[in-house]
Amino acid sequence: MKKPAVIVLNGTGSVGKTSTAKALQLLAKEPLLHVQMDAFLEMLPPAMFGHPDGYIFERTQEDGYPSVMIHSGPVFARLMGGMRHAVCAMAEQGNNLVIDDVMFGGGEADEYRRLLKKFDFRLVGLFAPLDVLERRERERGDREIGLARWQYRRVHAGIRYDLEVDMAARSPTEAARIISQAFDL
Repeated sequence: MKKPAVIVLNGTGSVGKTSTAKALQLLAKEPLLHVQMDAFLEMLPPAMFGHPDGYIFERTQEDGYPSVMIHSGPVFARLMGGMRHAVCAMAEQGNNLVIDDVMFGGGEADEYRRLLKKFDFRLVGLFAPLDVLERRERERGDREIGLARWQYRRVHAGIRYDLEVDMAARSPTEAARIISQAFDL
């Protein structure tokens, strides 16, 4: 029996993770469930937004531009650890998964690798230049301006990928096609 495929897409906000995951669902030969980090964030009680135990957005300046620093606490950390374990539980039931996540440093990636080693696990980094990310962030209108700037140097730090995709001039469908072909999805 074929092992469930688990594809984790990591990248800054506005790089195209969710759109790429949805496009990948359309291309995959087998059903591919989409797990969104944002769906887990919505599980937090409203009181945890802006609270040190949950997470806080702090507006700052970085290189003279708006930046939004993220501070997270123990409730947020447990939520994200729970998400990674929930992904493992879904795979253990035989589900193929694509996850869109925003990781900071290699610790989260290492935990995914440890939890998912018995599956067909692939870690994919989605990249784009900062000016492209900031333009997309402004165009979307539903993001804190400066979030991509703060995440830019942190999201990929210390992470080894199975595949890196440049999203600067690619559509989510093109990126999904690259991922699908690379891992025979």
